[in-house]
Amino acid sequence: MSYILATAGSNSSTSINFQLVKYTVSLLDTRETDLLELAKTEFPMYRADLEKARGIPGEISQLKIRIQNSSGIILSVNEHNGNPSAFFKNILDWLSRSERHFFADLPVLLMSASGGRRGASSSRGVVEQMIPRFGGRVVATFSLPGYHENFDPDAGIKEPGLAEEHRGALNTFLSEI
Repeated sequence: MSYILATAGSNSSTSINFQLVKYTVSLLDTRETDLLELAKTEFPMYRADLEKARGIPGEISQLKIRIQNSSGIILSVNEHNGNPSAFFKNILDWLSRSERHFFADLPVLLMSASGGRRGASSSRGVVEQMIPRFGGRVVATFSLPGYHENFDPDAGIKEPGLAEEHRGALNTFLSEI
């Protein structure tokens, strides 16, 4: 049985998006997961000259293998000025240079969280448009607004309507695996 790869597109050691991913994984009763904290890995900034001189970095090749060995992806993205972080965009750039369709028809649960009232939905929307270009299928989405008011790292999503929406998105994703 393959696993679900779960990660956040943030390089912050205190990422609220990674907290949301960890909570989401805790709701998976019997599914095997690979919880990956990208913030603990250094990725060089993509440059064509660097790729020509050194090739694809080993960290990117290892990540691509983890992606392609999974049965689905749980991903939560942060937002910097309405867009995904440069850190996450850089990872996508490297992965696409390694293999254009690196998501290989995998189902993706795409989430986002922020302290603001839109829950990083702008960034989530940008990434939602990018994933199909790389062969993935966004099968469910969820944005968590007001993270500090609506989320407790120990208890999860506190607001009942948001908790129900999150559970529905997770169930839709699981039905695609």
